[in-house]
Amino acid sequence: MTDSRPAADAVRIGIVSISDRASTGVYQDQGLPALQDWLTRALHNPITFEARLIPDEADRISATLIELVDAGCSLVLTTGGTGPALRDVTPEATLAVAHKEMPGFGEQMRQISLAFVPTAILSRQVAVIRDRSLIINLPGQPKAIAETLEGLKNPDGTQRVNGIFAAVPYCIDLIGGPYLETRDEVVKAFRPKSAVRPPRTAP
Repeated sequence: MTDSRPAADAVRIGIVSISDRASTGVYQDQGLPALQDWLTRALHNPITFEARLIPDEADRISATLIELVDAGCSLVLTTGGTGPALRDVTPEATLAVAHKEMPGFGEQMRQISLAFVPTAILSRQVAVIRDRSLIINLPGQPKAIAETLEGLKNPDGTQRVNGIFAAVPYCIDLIGGPYLETRDEVVKAFRPKSAVRPPRTAP
């Protein structure tokens, strides 16, 4: 059966791994491959990735986020640098470039992580909007990245706790970005019925 839907919108996504040691080659970065793999599995959209590996330096982080927004990235995901350690400055650098804060994302990320470790309350991830871009700080470990984005499922496969990505496509709709289409087996986007793009019949 031929899929009669129009082709999914192309999207440019910034992915930023923030680590002093990985950026200097002390160990191999795992954040960028984890982000790219998950997004490729989760979205129907053709994606152009803008990847950056940078140290934990606030000015550098802020400048990189601005650069990616200016380059047309509708979504920018960072990984690393969100704990309480002295070098962890990703949230401050993200808030410094914000036009609007989106506190619900950070609240939900901590709720998901608390299902696994009590130290989730030490995480300081934030999400903000700059121009027409959504910027989200994610945890540093690949497993935690996937759990945060997808949420938690019961043994029978039903959703126990929603992941944050379920809300990302509609948020990007509201700020004037491309229409993101998710693969339900990875994560199911939620939109009000009035915001769902109807299928188009092939000529």
